[in-house]
Amino acid sequence: MKKGILTACLGLLCFSNAYAGGFQLNLQGIRQLAMGGTGTALTWNADVIFYNPAGMAHLDVWQASVSALAIMPNVQYVKNNYSAYSQEQIFTPFNVYVGGPIGGKKAQGKIAVGVGIYTPFGSGLKWDDNWQGRYITREIALQTIFAQPTVSYKFSDKFSFGIGYVVGYGNVKLRQAVPIQDANGNDGSGELTGTAWGRGFNAGIKYTVNRTIQIGLNYRSQVNMYTDQGDAKFKVAPSLADSFPNTKFKTELPLPQVATIGIGFRPFARLTLQADVNFVGWSSYDSLQFDFAHNTKQLEDISAPRKYKNTFTYRFGLNYAFNPKIAVMLGAVWDPSPVQDDFVTPDLPDADRMVGTGGIAYRPFHGITITAAVEYVTTKPRNGNYAYENFSGTYQTKAITPGIGVSVDF
Repeated sequence: MKKGILTACLGLLCFSNAYAGGFQLNLQGIRQLAMGGTGTALTWNADVIFYNPAGMAHLDVWQASVSALAIMPNVQYVKNNYSAYSQEQIFTPFNVYVGGPIGGKKAQGKIAVGVGIYTPFGSGLKWDDNWQGRYITREIALQTIFAQPTVSYKFSDKFSFGIGYVVGYGNVKLRQAVPIQDANGNDGSGELTGTAWGRGFNAGIKYTVNRTIQIGLNYRSQVNMYTDQGDAKFKVAPSLADSFPNTKFKTELPLPQVATIGIGFRPFARLTLQADVNFVGWSSYDSLQFDFAHNTKQLEDISAPRKYKNTFTYRFGLNYAFNPKIAVMLGAVWDPSPVQDDFVTPDLPDADRMVGTGGIAYRPFHGITITAAVEYVTTKPRNGNYAYENFSGTYQTKAITPGIGVSVDF
């Protein structure tokens, strides 16, 4: 009984696990997405506010950029002769950026300011209510929105610096069955919901080596998301209601630091090549603790080890301009999982990810660019175990994400 409640509560790990590769969204710019998520070294548009704030100082004019995407994930679980598929869902992250030089192009100013509103984490997973892993999870849904006011300074034509203050908001919903049956043999159920706030910063530098090579460094700080009024609600047989009270909880959920080095190379005017390497400090997520406002023998405060490991992600992309109006982009990514084998859960069956991207940009009029992109993600089949419930199996995840964006100079 106590172990079942432990499983239900640990389902909230999805909120923190959602910061891992499986739910971490690298979709903050459509053009950058089409090039494998690269964008640290070169300034393409106002989306650089996220990828490297230093690049904003290289915008010639004020620009607004808006994009929307549709994530369609699918997960398969297999063990022996049993298999299950997650239900079809669509999630719609978005991004909005506005920025440019103070005084505009004519002022030839060295200072640029702007703001970005983006969704760095989101998506979800939903299984059939009666599947074998229902005591761990039935459904998880996550949404986050980050706001980042930013300033950038160009010391010279070669060197610039930028920094942004980040405020993050998130909410999560989790449903799972509780392994306690009523007189009719129906499982109990639990629903855990919460909102969280966090703060951090995004800083970067950009250096132009020569006409063909540019280098960028970007650092996004760790953001600790705090929840102090989460709701835990349970539906069980009336005789057990006192053991499983509806109550509040608080917890702290770390979003790790990310350091990126990127290079942009233009061997000739029409072709641009980019490469980024991300270091993600997942080891900060060592354990998770829950402090419940109302404890019983079956509902005690929890401290659960997670033991995440640091990872490096490798990104490559290219942009080829056929003419001033049309360009095509391609990209590839290798993104290893931070989740170790004994912590692979069906709420986030994370695994090493292989990603392919592509897109096209079209300028119908001067100062307006429309960009469409698509990302395809697949994982190698992973045989993982959830040690807390001795729940194991083989998982494979696939997802396709199309998106469209518009940028306007003014």
